Amino acid sequence: MGDLKRLPLHELHAELGGKFVPFAGYEMAVQYPAGVMAEHLHTREKAGLFDVSHMGQVLLPLDADAALEGLVPVDVQGLKCCRQRYGLFTAPNGGVLDDLMIARRRDDLFLVVNASRKEHDIAHLKAHIDGVEEVTDRALLALQGPQAETAMARLVPGVTSMKFMDVVQTDWAGSELWISRSGYTGEDGFEISVPADVADTFARELLEMEEVSPIGLGARDSLRLEAGMPLYGQDLDEDISPIEASMSWAINKVRRKGGDREGGFPGAERILDEMETGAPRRRVGLRPEGRAPMRAGVPLYAEAEGGSEIGMVTSGGFGPSVGAPIAMGLIDNSIPADAPLYGEVRGKRLPVAQAGLPFHKPDYKR
Repeated sequence: MGDLKRLPLHELHAELGGKFVPFAGYEMAVQYPAGVMAEHLHTREKAGLFDVSHMGQVLLPLDADAALEGLVPVDVQGLKCCRQRYGLFTAPNGGVLDDLMIARRRDDLFLVVNASRKEHDIAHLKAHIDGVEEVTDRALLALQGPQAETAMARLVPGVTSMKFMDVVQTDWAGSELWISRSGYTGEDGFEISVPADVADTFARELLEMEEVSPIGLGARDSLRLEAGMPLYGQDLDEDISPIEASMSWAINKVRRKGGDREGGFPGAERILDEMETGAPRRRVGLRPEGRAPMRAGVPLYAEAEGGSEIGMVTSGGFGPSVGAPIAMGLIDNSIPADAPLYGEVRGKRLPVAQAGLPFHKPDYKR
């Protein structure tokens, strides 16, 4: 892993017994000695601290809101100060280039993009918008779980007044924190951008609290899977439209047909047409029978024998909170919602039932 980048908190992860793996060009802790199952359940019950500093942090001028709307099917101009919104960079063919978070702050727009796509995304932004600034001197942490507010409030008491998708810039020990009440686990919590030179101190203060444990990439993936949240590169990509991904909610009303600023984003014709007439595929929840998970790439069929492939598992694993294997897949939209399916694992077709999403209901402070 010598050619991989290291995060500002790499030494802390090593000290905590983190097991490192390559991920999106970085050396990342996939788990700690407690293991993925324990880390997952701890986050659901108390509070988990995730290092997501590999993700891209980007600043845009406030007056770039209209230009940004040319790249996303999101109401950026109507986004109020100190609020954040989920967005998608769409492709000319109606697929998805990446998903991201967009926040309007007092003096700028703050974006968080996926690590695997940040070079692409920043180049994409710079090709259409002036004044794009990548933030390279800050770490990004996520504190997630039902006791996240209790823990975070010891350091920043003001977070107790924050609601889901609020953002604030506030002082902590002489440094400015950029905090959003959001995350990608299906739990209440915060994402905190902190100057890299004080990130270790800040993280250690949180980890000293009884509620808080370090959580690696493994549990982050199982948590978001239980919450029915798509992972870019698997459940979302340049060939999957937002409608196929069952994410029509991410197309804001003002950008839909009949809206005040209808369309105007890449792939709008296909995406808006699919919203009205239906998409050829749909993302579904899946519950494999038995205890063996079905992983991404497993082909799906409508018959136990014969017939053509009707879809594929896009994400899959064991759901510790559910206590059973779970998965998400993309299937032909002509398949009835109650039809039994079969996943082909090592040449053998195994039954899998369609299921509603999410598997674990998110709990946010609204």
